[in-house]
Amino acid sequence: MRKPAILLVDDDPEVLRAVGRDVRRGFGERYRVLLAESGLEALEALRQLKLRGDTAALLVADQRMPRMTGVEFLESAMELFGEAKRALLTAYADTDAAIRAINRAHVDYYLQKPWDPPEEKLYPILEDLLDEWESGFRPGYEGLRIVGHRWSPDAHRIKDFLARNLVPYQWLDIETNPEAASLIGAAGLVDPGLPVVLFPDGSHLARATVPELAERVGLRMQAEHPFYPLIIVGAGPAGLAAAVYAASEGVGTLLVEQEAPGGQAGQSSRIENYLGFPAGISGGELARRAAAQARKFGAEILAPQRVCGVHIDGPVRRVVLEQGGELACHALLVATGVSYRRLEVPGADDLVGAGIYYGAAASEARDCTGEDVFVVGGGNSAGQAAMYISGFARSVTILIRRPGLEETMSRYLIDQIEATPNISVRPRTEVASVAGDRHLERLTLADTVSGATETVNGTRLFIFIGAEPHTDWLGGAVARDPNGYLLTGPELLAGGKPPKGWPLERDPYLLETSVPGIFASGDVRRGSIKRVASGVGEGAMAVSFVHQYLANL
Repeated sequence: MRKPAILLVDDDPEVLRAVGRDVRRGFGERYRVLLAESGLEALEALRQLKLRGDTAALLVADQRMPRMTGVEFLESAMELFGEAKRALLTAYADTDAAIRAINRAHVDYYLQKPWDPPEEKLYPILEDLLDEWESGFRPGYEGLRIVGHRWSPDAHRIKDFLARNLVPYQWLDIETNPEAASLIGAAGLVDPGLPVVLFPDGSHLARATVPELAERVGLRMQAEHPFYPLIIVGAGPAGLAAAVYAASEGVGTLLVEQEAPGGQAGQSSRIENYLGFPAGISGGELARRAAAQARKFGAEILAPQRVCGVHIDGPVRRVVLEQGGELACHALLVATGVSYRRLEVPGADDLVGAGIYYGAAASEARDCTGEDVFVVGGGNSAGQAAMYISGFARSVTILIRRPGLEETMSRYLIDQIEATPNISVRPRTEVASVAGDRHLERLTLADTVSGATETVNGTRLFIFIGAEPHTDWLGGAVARDPNGYLLTGPELLAGGKPPKGWPLERDPYLLETSVPGIFASGDVRRGSIKRVASGVGEGAMAVSFVHQYLANL
């Protein structure tokens, strides 16, 4: 954190230089000393401090200034830095005005000109004021800040994007946090387009979009080269593992991810059954380590960047980027994983991001404090989310269609849920409809056996149901099953023969699709085991087949 500021204001340049010199000599090692020649200039300096997340410890203003007196400045400054100590610099004739200012503008002290010698008439007074300020000072947040409405889908998208990319931020609700309104005012936004993202350098983005934000926080969205021996689409456990192994073995590798490294696993608040982490690890942290490891070996990672198509051009495979352009490769690994299935009930689509969330426990859990929350799903992701949210919410209710969790959830998670007093499980229950004005307020729950319904109050619904593979971008280029999962290896053989159109004499490799040189690993492949460890294993295995394919070009 940068040093707190002392702001000195006087319209007389000679007086301003003199007091600045003396204050710097006495306090320059602990504080930044800023000078302003008018109240308006000083207020602008305070606004910039506010936007950068810096703080002001002491304000000293001359009383007799044109356009804005010292008292008027100190009154206005309270809206920006109400905790800063305030002192008025006066001539002897202004003593009465200074005394009135103590009551009117809550001035802490008034100093008379001249203050020579400063060791006797200036330093002791300022030292007492600064000591008192320091005793109550709590360092402010220095990083990226988001100001928005609690139930805004746009704000949710930004928070979820930053959380999944492990970019620290502070969330400020415009309706409940007075600091939020102060920051909007400091930015000079009369009619702010929320959400507003404020950066540590004092700049801001109104109505911020994810691509704009990604560029500002330093994420890479453009490739360095037009061609790579291997392009991996999808940075879940399978894609990250493949990038690590391929790059470490000298294969030029580009990894393209449309949201954030980690995929669906990256949204898990804590994974406790992954080899080598007996205390567990969050999905985001595991993804961060894997991405750093891939970069260490020379892999290039683009995120967020979406691939929307593929073309086969002889031995070259070309991927089409949504934001324009193509990238070419010899070998393509599809590791795009799956996403949570949409809740198709009345009212649900209108409330996404405003009380209904797919995954997103990491970004929304803290806002659940004191609320009654519902989680739909019986898999490990749902259980991990319920455990995490229970640390904030008043109650968490898990809704499942099955009679119990035993068929779909790991035993260690079931034991934790049963031992957590504010988590309950409602078996044989599904959501029939949802409703609310600006945000989720009510859920209608249905008994899957009797059909009986019940309406309950609830402001948050987290959904972890089903799985839909991300394969539409492949079009008809690669064989898929009726559900969209990719067919690989032996599944492609009909009567022991390769699929129609297969141009090579050999059969497809174990993780190879119906197009030579296009491979698949992880949850996107039919028959895969939906576990982090299996995705990592398949990603590593796919690289061995990539080596064989490239060697025979």
